[in-house]
Amino acid sequence: MSFAPDRCSVVPVPLRWSDMDAYGHVNNVQFLRLLEDARILAFAEWFGRARSVVGEGIIVARHEIEYRAPLVFRIEPIEVAMWVTRLTGASYDIGYEVRDAGAGSTTYALAETTLVGYDFEAERPRRLDPIDRESLSSFLGPAVTFRHSSAKRSSS
Repeated sequence: MSFAPDRCSVVPVPLRWSDMDAYGHVNNVQFLRLLEDARILAFAEWFGRARSVVGEGIIVARHEIEYRAPLVFRIEPIEVAMWVTRLTGASYDIGYEVRDAGAGSTTYALAETTLVGYDFEAERPRRLDPIDRESLSSFLGPAVTFRHSSAKRSSS
């Protein structure tokens, strides 16, 4: 079962032997690195290779990860599917599905990251460029549905 929408970027990300913990699984902290690697690769597709959106000023404001299955080291890369789940004047959220390649594959984690345009010189958030907003809007999809989020809503 795939959680990613049809319109998303899918990036292969290799695992490193050093990603494993004492239990033989990819350490939970390393998932942040996998997401970052995928994000940087997808940005080349989303914003073009001629510029660096990261270098122009963007910061991570939030991460949320839900681990779904243990991920063990292997030579084959995992896939990270990415899409935009929310877009505002100065920030956007990216949804992720960390999975094996192919239909019916295992989903290891679902995640979401909030990124904020940032002016480092002025030390404050900045509005997103209209061209970037247009590019991001073409990858707009549904919010990531975390298990705990639906449990909170149903108990209210």
